[in-house]
Amino acid sequence: MANEDKKDFNAMLHKDTDMPKVQIVTDEKTIQKYGGSRMYFAPPVHYDEIMKRIPGGRLTTVGEIRSYFARSNGADFTDPITAGIFVSIAAWASHQRTEDITPYWRTLKAGGELNPKYPGGVEAQKIKLEAEGHVIARKGRTNIKYYVRDFEKSLFPLT
Repeated sequence: MANEDKKDFNAMLHKDTDMPKVQIVTDEKTIQKYGGSRMYFAPPVHYDEIMKRIPGGRLTTVGEIRSYFARSNGADFTDPITAGIFVSIAAWASHQRTEDITPYWRTLKAGGELNPKYPGGVEAQKIKLEAEGHVIARKGRTNIKYYVRDFEKSLFPLT
């Protein structure tokens, strides 16, 4: 996202959409990739609600949230594109509030990767995660990425 300082992410978080909904996918490659044709779309505020449930010292991933939404709503999978966008909206909305903070830094990308699209980028997320006891590893020489070491041990079960 660009121009984050000029956007009202809390309005985006609560914008009335045609979600939640399940859409039937007919593209064979998509069906094979995700294991079915029923694709769920959750509104941004639902991502925010799930992210608020992750306690200090624990973690989740965008993929875990997507799996939870699919299971809970009779779908085969949750749309990955809107998931990434809506997790970022939840993070920036929280960043713009002075109360009712969402601990977005506890939501990681696949494989435990830190999210450069969060407020303050990976450096800010790294500081918050280390303060909660997580160890951050750096990988790569030119395309440097940061990961929570052994993040699987800290995953919070979404039920």
